[in-house]
Amino acid sequence: MRSAGNIVFLFSRFLVVVMLLTTYSLNAQEQRFPRPEFESGYQQPTVVTPEPRAQMMEYFDVAVLVGFLILASWLMIKRRSRRGMMWLVVSAVAYFGFFRNGCICPIGSVQNVTLSFFDPTYAVSIVILLFFILPLIVTLFYGRTFCGGVCPLGALQDLVIVKPMSLPKWLNKTLGLIPYIFLSLAVLYAATGTDFIICRYDPFIGIFRMDGMFIMIALGISFLLLGMFIGRPYCRFLCPYGVLLSWMSRFSSKHVTITPSKCIQCKLCVKSCPFDAIDYPTKEKEVVKSGLGPKRFIIYAALIPLWIALGVYIGAKSHVFLSKGHKDVYLAELMISNPEVKDDPDNIDVQTFLKSGKTMDTLVSEAEVIRGKFYTGSMIAGGFLGLVVGMTLLNTVVFRKQEDYVPHKGNCYSCGRCMDYCPVDK
Repeated sequence: MRSAGNIVFLFSRFLVVVMLLTTYSLNAQEQRFPRPEFESGYQQPTVVTPEPRAQMMEYFDVAVLVGFLILASWLMIKRRSRRGMMWLVVSAVAYFGFFRNGCICPIGSVQNVTLSFFDPTYAVSIVILLFFILPLIVTLFYGRTFCGGVCPLGALQDLVIVKPMSLPKWLNKTLGLIPYIFLSLAVLYAATGTDFIICRYDPFIGIFRMDGMFIMIALGISFLLLGMFIGRPYCRFLCPYGVLLSWMSRFSSKHVTITPSKCIQCKLCVKSCPFDAIDYPTKEKEVVKSGLGPKRFIIYAALIPLWIALGVYIGAKSHVFLSKGHKDVYLAELMISNPEVKDDPDNIDVQTFLKSGKTMDTLVSEAEVIRGKFYTGSMIAGGFLGLVVGMTLLNTVVFRKQEDYVPHKGNCYSCGRCMDYCPVDK
């Protein structure tokens, strides 16, 4: 009994010591990082920290995502039901859009995964990693069923299509380069720790949350109004995650088909796709007549290294401008070019820096390191875009022989509209 009492006594003293050390540590931290004192009468707002979402609920979101992906693939590949897909679209908008406020989003997860590769202090959660990987895996086997019935951004646009019109091929291909540019910038800004521009400029997040800056809500409404006549404008001409999905879908083994059996060349499906994603049968006579033969193919292929070199050059020249998006680079340039800004009490960024205790030399050296990262990253991004331009041009002179009307695996969103136009029985 006595030994037990001694143990309890020692344990109680240990708890007291731990509490004292914890209190001292908190006080030391408070003194080490004091709140900035402003002389302009600025009042520190009362910060209300929202409760984090329970881990179990995050895993529930993953389970819902898996269920939606399985159901969307089954409805398109096995059941071939456009009506069922429409109900799934409505459910995706309701759950992932308005209930979950558009977050967690596989589109924005590109940035989290990128940052985890370049910043050793940043760890991406398993939930975000699953949201990034699972749609890509499903797309690799069954096509872009994620786009067709699961993605809330695409689903919302799909619901507003009224009278879509077809765009010229040259305009489709030109606008189709924008997602590659957006993806390159998103990866560059995430890798350098600058910003998550995909989330910042998401045009639909303000609609889902019923809150946000006026300009972003107006942009989202504009996309929806445009989507009434041009099918899925964000998905086709802006979505960076769609680039990855398009790559995966090209290798899909069980992609959605227009007809359940053999095409009878009725041409009823020709105008059925609002996204211009149906490839027509190849007419060899027209190909020969157009003059797009091996000579032009060789020329375009030989120009690809030049496009890459041009992209690297433009990237190197633009890194100074792009690096200004980082707060440290912007602040360093502002204080160097305008020393009087130190006396501006309304500039919160400057006043916060002055109260932090950092020297100007430290800020400049940190900005130079960041600009060096932008120099390397901008060249890589420019080279990648040069490769994309070169391959896009090369693809204009490549004709794949096909005898039927089939969905283009990379551009098809697996919405199922074309299936309802096919008169062939299952």
